[in-house]
This record gives sequence, structure tokens and C-alpha cells, in this order.
Amino acid sequence: MRCYLASQLGGALKSPQIRVSVLAMTSITNSRTGSILVIGDALTYIVSLVLTLTVRYGEVPSKHLLAWHAIPFGILIAVFILVNFSAGLYDKQVTVIRDRIQGLLLRVQVVNILIGVTFFYLAPVAIAPKANLIIFFVISTLALLLWRMIMFPVVSHTRKQSAIIVGTGDDLEDLYKELNGNRKYALIFRERVTPGLTTDETVKLINAAVKRTGASVIVADFHDRVVESAMPFLYSMVFSGIQIVDASKMYETIFDRIPLSMVGERWLVENSGTALGNRKVYDGLKRVIDVVLSSVGGIISLIFYPFVYIAIKIEDRGPIFITQERVGKNGKLVKIVKFRSMSGNDHGKYGADGVSLVTVTRVGKILRNTRIDELPQFWSVFRGDMSLVGPRSELPTLVGIYEKDIPYYNARHLVKPGLSGWAQIYHENHPHHAIDTEDTSDKLSYDLYYIKNRSLALDAKIVLRTLQILMKRVGR
Repeated sequence: MRCYLASQLGGALKSPQIRVSVLAMTSITNSRTGSILVIGDALTYIVSLVLTLTVRYGEVPSKHLLAWHAIPFGILIAVFILVNFSAGLYDKQVTVIRDRIQGLLLRVQVVNILIGVTFFYLAPVAIAPKANLIIFFVISTLALLLWRMIMFPVVSHTRKQSAIIVGTGDDLEDLYKELNGNRKYALIFRERVTPGLTTDETVKLINAAVKRTGASVIVADFHDRVVESAMPFLYSMVFSGIQIVDASKMYETIFDRIPLSMVGERWLVENSGTALGNRKVYDGLKRVIDVVLSSVGGIISLIFYPFVYIAIKIEDRGPIFITQERVGKNGKLVKIVKFRSMSGNDHGKYGADGVSLVTVTRVGKILRNTRIDELPQFWSVFRGDMSLVGPRSELPTLVGIYEKDIPYYNARHLVKPGLSGWAQIYHENHPHHAIDTEDTSDKLSYDLYYIKNRSLALDAKIVLRTLQILMKRVGR
């Protein structure tokens, strides 16, 4: 039966559209686990309603009071379950990678709050006081976290699922070590399978590994041509209850970055968001936000200008500003202005050893640590050369070097550079005033994550995280 399915579906699964559908289907949790989650969430919402009425009225609610709230809250709970499903709270990924639940759950609850407020304040619902809604969301959020984080792993008995990982390379090795070396994951790799030279050989290796380990999950690198050619066989495994997970998607979820070994032209076309123009609404809203916030920030930042002027003049009497060309969106050169924090301006033309010949001044060190040196860039954002959030702009000289040495480096220029970005807040080893291909490659993996997942919610997260980092620096 398995061989028959593989042979019949072999041609169809070569289609990228069919392939994506298969991966999406196999990433969803099995029916038993999904049922437990849905029932558990529904019961949690119901219990939260009872606790809400108890807190609000200071006694166990009567049958009449419960009946009065049953219909409107019943409708809302049904909508909440649909929102949870749409957000991926019942996906296999969430049950396997537990530390992702809190953030996703809180974001979903924010959406549910907006739905609830709209429902009670706009719909003709005769329930008062509406303060019950606020109490309900506080209690339900805490109850859901308790249910998902503590009770569900016990009830579902899925603390550790056996898996095998199929593929080669450093990125898969990192994924293997991370999952097997951390208890927070509900998955453990029992074996790593190196693909064979042919499809048949690879299929035999995978089949043997599954039988030896009793694995219920196969994490595979579909960017490996031999592994991808085994897709018909992997699809047939779905009917045996085995779940197939794309290694690149799991890597991205765990590390918040894109594995560069799994990036190619197809990935860039599928994830850049430019080919189909499906980012027009986001881009339009982001531009409005950039104009408003940069104008406000630019005006407020004028307060710092006299103090920076005096500090720089006292130290070395040099110029206050430096102007540099940077590579912007689509490779277009843009000019940015910063407060001078170094002894000169080398424009990225480093010495023979690849290290800058200018040094950071004492005043410049303070300006850099507090990001005050970048305040004049608010006006670059206002003009549209930059955005508040995006990959860090780079000097043309360095871009020319990195484009030769790092595959797909120019993909980071699909969006406007930003004052702050995903790589700036999560990539620890920033190359400063020197050529560093290895660290820049790592930084690119974070930039690609942003390009793929960019949204107003992600932008807000980056801004808040940046402010948090700045406050810590100021408080030192």
C-alpha cells in the first residue's frame, strides 16, 4: 500500500504548491492532541467565566446569573477557539516547542480582547457592567498559561516524542544539539540520518531508522535535493501516523533566524513578499508610522543637539556631524547623517588588515552606548531613505565585499534599512569597524528572518526591545 501511494503521488508531489500543502498538513498536531487542546481551552474559558462572576459579585454565581452570561460568552468562546486555531495554537509546532507558547498565547489574547470589546460595546448585548469582560480576560489569560504550560503536558502524555532528523550540515547539527540538549522541548532526536547518493538508498535509510527508533516525527531538510526527491515516500508515511516537519521551519522557530544553508532562489521568491505585492497594506501603514514617529522623534531630539555640540567641541574641536553613503532599498545609495563618534570618517575604506584606521572618541563611546549618535537619522526616516525598523544600513565598500563572499547577501536590500532591526537586538557578535564575513553571515540569517516575517507586530516588538536595551545601558 505504501509503495503504491508513493508511486501514484510521485509526479504530483514535484509541484511546489502540492509540496507546500503536504508540509502544512503534516505540521498540524494529530487528532488526539488537537482534541485535548480544544477541549482544554474551552473548559478553561468556561471556568474563567465562573471565576470572573465569583470575583465580581463576591459569591458563587447563581443559575440565573450564569444563564444571563451563557449566550454572549458562549458565542465569544467559540470565536476565541477559532482565533486560537487560526493563530496556530493547535499546531504541532507549538506542542513541541513549549517556550513559544507564552508569547503566542499573549498575542492571541490581545486579539481576543479586541474582539470581546467590539462585541460587547457595539453589539446589542444586555450585560452590565462590562467590567466583567476585563476581569474575564485577566483570569482567562492566567488560566490558559497554567493549562498550557503545566497541565497539558501531563494530560497529553507527550513530554518527549521520538524523532529522526534527515540531512547534513552545520545548521542541522545545531538543531540536533539544541533539541537534545534542552528539556524545554517535547521532542528528542533518536537518530540522525545522512541521505544516501540516490533516492532509493535514502528511502531505505529513513525507513530503517524509523523502525529502529520507533520515531513518530521525521524532521527533514527538503533543501537537500536527494531528500526532496524522497517526498513521495515521506508523504506515504503520513498515513502511518508519522508527522513530517520541514527542518528549516523548525530551525527558524527555535533560533529566530533563517538557516543560510537552506536558502536559495526559490526561498527568496517565496518569502520576500515582493513578487505578489502582498505587503502593500503593511508597507503603507509602516510609512505612515515612520513619518509620524520620526517627525516627533526628530523634534524632541533637538534638545540633545546643544549638549552634543559642546561635548564634541570640548574634546577635540572637530566637526559635529559626519555624512556617509549607505546602501538602501534595492541597492540605491542614500546619505545618512550622524553625530561624529570617531576620530574621523573613513567611509568604510579600511586598511590592509581589514580594520578601521579611525578610533572611537571618549565622547563618541557615550554617544554610541546611548544611541544618541544616531538621532540625526530621524530625518533620513522622515525623508523615506530609511525606516525606524529594518536591517542595519551598510557602507558600499563593505557591501561590495560581502556580496562576493556571502551568498544572497543582497537580499537584505529588499527592504529599507532601519534605525534598529532584528539582527541588532538578537545578534550578539556585531562586526564593528572591521571586515568580518563570518559574523556578517550570522547577521544576515537574522535579517532574512525579519524580511520573511516582517509585520507591524514584529516591528513593535523590535522597537520595545530596543528601548529596553537602551534603558539598561543608560542605567549602568
